Amino acid sequence: DKVMMKIKAGQNMVLSEKEREEMMSRATKAYGEFLTALGYDWENDPSMQKTPYRVAKVFVKELGGGAYDNPPKITVFPNENGYDGIVFQGGVEVHSFCAHHILPFFGTCDVAYIPKKDGNIIGLSKLNRIVDFLSRRPQTQEYLCKQIHDYLNEILGENQGIFVHIRAEHTCVKLRGVEDNSEMQTTYCSGYFKTNEIGSRDEVYKMIENCS
Repeated sequence: DKVMMKIKAGQNMVLSEKEREEMMSRATKAYGEFLTALGYDWENDPSMQKTPYRVAKVFVKELGGGAYDNPPKITVFPNENGYDGIVFQGGVEVHSFCAHHILPFFGTCDVAYIPKKDGNIIGLSKLNRIVDFLSRRPQTQEYLCKQIHDYLNEILGENQGIFVHIRAEHTCVKLRGVEDNSEMQTTYCSGYFKTNEIGSRDEVYKMIENCS
């Protein structure tokens, strides 16, 4: 039974609509038991009677849907004009939740790459789709940052560098523990962005600054 298979944080297991409904049914029952264990009389509370179902839906079809969706169809084109400058997409929205406390974190992602003259380029909106697909599952921000990089690297094939920068607010920091309104930033890069031998990392940070 694929619905009963186990995946780790940040991973993906594609489910059919029927399999999702089966998972939601089990999750709804389990979350109702969780609320009961916390002492809530949810079954007799008009405000909470549908809460187990709503929570199951959030995790299976909405905020956590990326764990069960098919990967987005990505259009890659031959770099016929030999462009070897930076391709940058800034301020891509990130909606995810941390694997440690199952609380949301949200912010923006900046993605850049340098194609080879005889390599491939990717449809610009597909960068947004990749970020959204990989974000909607429980994980750490560090892993998400690297995962976006590796996913793009695999799709593009040979390239001259990939850069991924995420800045996000974590509700597990804002609402518990130190209760601080701080922001977390992570960067993962390769090629010219890592070596900065032709100033690519400096250039992309200027792009991020202008995008803010």
